[in-house]
Amino acid sequence: MRLREGDAEHPALTSTSAARTVVAVRGFHKFAVADGLATMDPASGVKPPTPAKRLPKALPLADVEAILEVAGAPGTTLALRDRALLELLYGTGARISEAVGLDVDDLDWGASGTDGTVLLRGKGSKERIVPVGSYAREAIDAYLVRGRPELASVTTKATNGGALFLNARGGRLSRQSAWAVLVKAADRAGITKDVSPHTLRHSFATHLIDGGADVRVVQELLGHASVTTTQVYTLVTVDNLREVFATAHPRARD
Repeated sequence: MRLREGDAEHPALTSTSAARTVVAVRGFHKFAVADGLATMDPASGVKPPTPAKRLPKALPLADVEAILEVAGAPGTTLALRDRALLELLYGTGARISEAVGLDVDDLDWGASGTDGTVLLRGKGSKERIVPVGSYAREAIDAYLVRGRPELASVTTKATNGGALFLNARGGRLSRQSAWAVLVKAADRAGITKDVSPHTLRHSFATHLIDGGADVRVVQELLGHASVTTTQVYTLVTVDNLREVFATAHPRARD
C-alpha cells in the first residue's frame, strides 16, 4: 500500500508529518480490529516514510575562533570559565551534558602536562577518554588557577561535588546556563547563524574530517556507537568540496 502523492490541490506531507499520520492510521485500525469493529487491518502493511537525513551544520573555523576570542574577554572570573568551557566543547567534541558533568578529577594532563586527556561520560553511561589540545588546556588551566577558586569560595566541595565548571553561586553549571554562555558569545562575535553547543560538536567533527582524520577515529572521539552515525560528516565535506569546485573551477558552471 502506497501513500498518496501530493498534487496542486493537496501538497505532499513532509516525511515527518507523513510518518505521524501513518502511525495514527495504523493505531486506529489496530484498535478497530482488537475491539471487533473490523475483521482485518488494511493499514498493517503501510510503512512510514524514511525521514530525510539532516546534515549537521558546522561553523567555519574563523567563526569558531571569533566566538572563543570574545568568550575570554575581558578576563573576569566568569570570562575565564566561559572561555575554558567553549574551548573544551570545540576542542573535544563533547556534548553539553558531558561538559557540565565533568569534575576536576576527570582531567589528566599527564606527567609532562602536554598530553592531556579528559574522561567524558556519554549516553548510556558509556565512558571515553578524549585528548585535550593545548588551546583548551591553557584555557582550562587559567580558569583553574584564577577563576574557579573564586567561584568555589562561596560554597564547599561537598556542595558542588568537585564540579569543573561552576556557576556564580559556586554550584555546578547547568546545561541551560552553559548554552546561554555560547549564545551570548556568538552574539558578541557577530555570528548571525543559529548556534548551539551541538554546533561546536558538529564543527569539531567536520573540521577533523576536512583535515584528513579517519572517520572511525572521529567516531571514537564523538562516542558514537555506530560509524554510520559519524559518516554523515563525510557528506558535509563532499558538499563543501562541490561548493568550492563550483565557484572556483572555470568549467564547472552550467
